[in-house]
Amino acid sequence: MFAEFELITHGMAEKGEPLTVESLGKVYRDLNIKYWGTELVFDEQVNLGWARIPHFYRTFYVYQYATGYSAAIALTKRLQSGDAQALEDYLGFLKAGSSDYSINILKKAGVDMSTATPVREALKVFEGLVDKMEKRFM
Repeated sequence: MFAEFELITHGMAEKGEPLTVESLGKVYRDLNIKYWGTELVFDEQVNLGWARIPHFYRTFYVYQYATGYSAAIALTKRLQSGDAQALEDYLGFLKAGSSDYSINILKKAGVDMSTATPVREALKVFEGLVDKMEKRFM
């Protein structure tokens, strides 16, 4: 929802549409309804919810969560695969610290974030978790 809020509002800015308390509030309210459903009651204060989210003050910060999860899942899968080199690559990743751009350090550890593969694999993991939850609670 946060990423979609940013995508919509940045699109508005690019088109020269004014970003006002009212316009941002409408976008945020509409997204809350979209994501949470019409069964909930949203008072007028929900329109100001965007203003309390510090992530929005750093352009597309919320995407870092998705990429971070994707990279972590890819690293974990490599470690669990039994590949002897995976552990060495992972330790090298940790030792690298901030010595290079994250995308380069990850690539040396066997995770290429310039491709869709890590994100697709992470989505499969989340899909599996949803399936387990549905079986348990449905």
